[in-house]
Amino acid sequence: MILVDEPRWPAHGRLWSHLVSDLSYEELHVFAEMLGAPRRAFDRDHYDIPSTRFRSAIWLGATLLPPRELAARLRAAGLRRPKHLAAPALRHRVIAPR
Repeated sequence: MILVDEPRWPAHGRLWSHLVSDLSYEELHVFAEMLGAPRRAFDRDHYDIPSTRFRSAIWLGATLLPPRELAARLRAAGLRRPKHLAAPALRHRVIAPR
């Protein structure tokens, strides 16, 4: 099932929603594509969608949930990827000659 919270997260002069799936990332990516959300809007386990796409997400069938319920459903599905567990960024390492 596709889930969305209300656009209440401010960034870049807009309000944003979180779009998730409690079934699979594949389901989420397909829905996001139908919604017109660019792949760069995907962040670990969710899409950030601007308030201008919120009504379309609901119209396409996303279920509106409060943010805490959305996160709980994501965790229960085993699809939550918190920041502190995200893969570390590749770092440029200088290797000293032997």
